[in-house]
Amino acid sequence: MDAQEILKIAVKAIDSKKGEDIQVIGITDLTVLADYFVIATGTNSTQVSAIADEVEFKLGEAGIKPHHIEGEKTPWVCLDFNSVVVHIFYKEQRQFYQLERLWEDGTKIDITKYLEG
Repeated sequence: MDAQEILKIAVKAIDSKKGEDIQVIGITDLTVLADYFVIATGTNSTQVSAIADEVEFKLGEAGIKPHHIEGEKTPWVCLDFNSVVVHIFYKEQRQFYQLERLWEDGTKIDITKYLEG
């Protein structure tokens, strides 16, 4: 499965659990860490966990397992699917770490194409 398909499943999963301010940043030209970062906000610990669980479940249904998961049950969960890394934050942690600013040289991707159909 290519990165675009992983992005579509992940973004839809985040949206289905009412994740807020979903951002996708293309970082292929900036690092070897991944091709894309997906960044989203949950309003509380239950929602952050539910979003992370849903992303993992939906990608698992498609045969994609995370390479690594960091921060389960914390204010910042990171799911590493190799080419796509999904970050789910509490609002305060997202504002503090400002990943969008750190990776501002990346390409901002319009997510509407992932939410359609």
